[in-house]
Amino acid sequence: MTPGCVKAAASVINMYDNTVDPCEDFYKFACGNFLKETVIPDHKADVGAFSILNDVLIGRLRKLFEGSAEAGEPQVYDEVRNFYKSCMNESLINNTGKKDLMKIVNELGGWPVLQGKKWSGENFAWQKQEEVASRLGLDTGKLLNFGIESNKENSSKRILVFNQASLGLPREFLVKGLDDKGVQAYYKYMIDIAVYMGADKETAEKELKESFKLELKLANITLPKEDQRNKTALNNPMTLGEVSNLYPGYDWVNYANNHLNSQDIHVDKNEIVNVQFPTFMTNLKALLSTVNNRVVANYMMWRYVKSMVSFLGESTLAIIQDYSKVLSGKRKESPRWETCVKSTAGSSDYFPEGSLTNAVGSMYAQKYFPEDMKVQVDEMVVNLRKEFNIMLDELDWMDSTTKASAHAKVEQMTPHIAYSKEILDTDLMNQFYKGLSLNSDSFITNNLRLKKFIQSFYWKEFRQPIDKQSWKTHAGAAIVNAFYSPNANAIQFPAGILDGLLFQADRPAYMNYGAIGTVMGHEITHGFDDQGAQKDGQGNLVNWWDKETKQSYLEKAQCIIDQYGNYSVTLDGEKINLNGINTQGENIADNGGYKEAFRAYNRLTAKHGPEPRLPGLPYSPRQMFWVTGAQIYCITMRPETEKLRLLTATHSPGQFRVNGPFSNLPEFAADWNCPAGSPMNPAKRCTVW
Repeated sequence: MTPGCVKAAASVINMYDNTVDPCEDFYKFACGNFLKETVIPDHKADVGAFSILNDVLIGRLRKLFEGSAEAGEPQVYDEVRNFYKSCMNESLINNTGKKDLMKIVNELGGWPVLQGKKWSGENFAWQKQEEVASRLGLDTGKLLNFGIESNKENSSKRILVFNQASLGLPREFLVKGLDDKGVQAYYKYMIDIAVYMGADKETAEKELKESFKLELKLANITLPKEDQRNKTALNNPMTLGEVSNLYPGYDWVNYANNHLNSQDIHVDKNEIVNVQFPTFMTNLKALLSTVNNRVVANYMMWRYVKSMVSFLGESTLAIIQDYSKVLSGKRKESPRWETCVKSTAGSSDYFPEGSLTNAVGSMYAQKYFPEDMKVQVDEMVVNLRKEFNIMLDELDWMDSTTKASAHAKVEQMTPHIAYSKEILDTDLMNQFYKGLSLNSDSFITNNLRLKKFIQSFYWKEFRQPIDKQSWKTHAGAAIVNAFYSPNANAIQFPAGILDGLLFQADRPAYMNYGAIGTVMGHEITHGFDDQGAQKDGQGNLVNWWDKETKQSYLEKAQCIIDQYGNYSVTLDGEKINLNGINTQGENIADNGGYKEAFRAYNRLTAKHGPEPRLPGLPYSPRQMFWVTGAQIYCITMRPETEKLRLLTATHSPGQFRVNGPFSNLPEFAADWNCPAGSPMNPAKRCTVW
């Protein structure tokens, strides 16, 4: 009857539906009342355990961003508050945003659809435009992505990488063509934005239709996600000089140096680069030879403008909302403060060194995460890693040499819990963000300043060895997510996720192991899913598998692919199957995560004795592990968002993240006395780890 247990019990009771047979559909049993009672606010696409926790985090960050400076705090805190203020200054954005954007458009050479006959494509080269865009701080990669990544063969070094084009709408939609409602909305979005910027509507419809067709063709020459899971196939080192054999007629050495834009770093034709998709470069050259420059320039500029329109005023946001409503189902825009908090916190820029992630994490950690909570979480991670090692020892399909390599990888796996202590060091933070100046004036200008700061950070680090333990890449605290980094062989659990339904220090361990414990096991298992297993304990692309053992592994993974590929959802009369191939990594991690956490919890109670039950609930501690483990994935979402995720996401929908793994675990069926042959106790089970 402690407060922590009473609150925990109330949370469970509010979410579950005990009229549902847990052996028929455990997800509906654990989440039924939540699904019935939860109303999705008009400005949201979904509501779930993770989004509820994120709402708490966003509210806390708002207080921090709107607060006053304190004596002795890092200078970057002011830059964070200035960035937020510039986003909140709607009157200034409404008055100057469009003008600021037009200035950038002109610096890029102008948008043909706006300029009419004044635009001349005589000197246009898309590569040159990308180089200018990079210097301005814009996201590039509209036709060909170019950047820096860790070297797949030696993860302690960086390498220049050519990647296929990024698209304005997911490939999974574009390949359907204009028969798809989402594709129709995207084309209308192009027209509406061009008209807002000053184009004649009839001209925009005519000219941008050709650019839209170009993007459809681009989508068809990009490799689908299913073909991108084999990392060896994406490792094609060659010299910059040899890149010209794939795409002749352009000086790629000059291209690389113009992107680097550095007085200190220069590359020549002998620089080794990784061309991840050689056939894409060849096909791109062939495709562009059939398209005139005006069509290409219109497409490029549309994509640049698209990346910046969210920084503009009310008229543009209304256009975005019309488009977003078709794809996500959101009924209206989010409150301005919420949009600005998320933009400042960098929800789409978790890991880039030089981003505001460390600064925002520093502000959050100072106020909202007690140090003693970290000790409890650290202990759980230790127990989960031990359990995975024990599971490895029990495997009968893995030979001893491969097993030894797997053990070594587990031992080399580095955990990063809550935050790195360095972000609380004012001097270190001032040094890290030296040179970053964000004013409370133009929001769009602030965004470009920040992007340029991030870019310059990366370019400066290009020749430096990668420090995989560096706090600079593992310091994000204000994030409701968890991560596995295959290049560093590291697992990360930011402070933001160690709260709410995921973790509470004052509730029974069976709940914490069922919730954050399964997430920990999930991230550990990612090191051994179909993609993580391709790298060794150092994060290098090395085949450490015995041939027969690897074949056994692939057969087990295929069982998971088939199991989840047979799950489906019907939306508006359309039956959509899960993509078993693209979701296999997350599904393998889910299955391994629950198994590790359940075993680790039972080992804990075998040592320390059983825990008490929660008040008001008739379930045993073991049963409550499963209930809590299911409830972290309770989610209700709009049909449009569900379709979007079914087509593009790597995670399975919540009901399958629960029922899939639970039906594969005989321990679950035993704890709930499920009859043989019932949905949650099937005759055939899949297991990898």
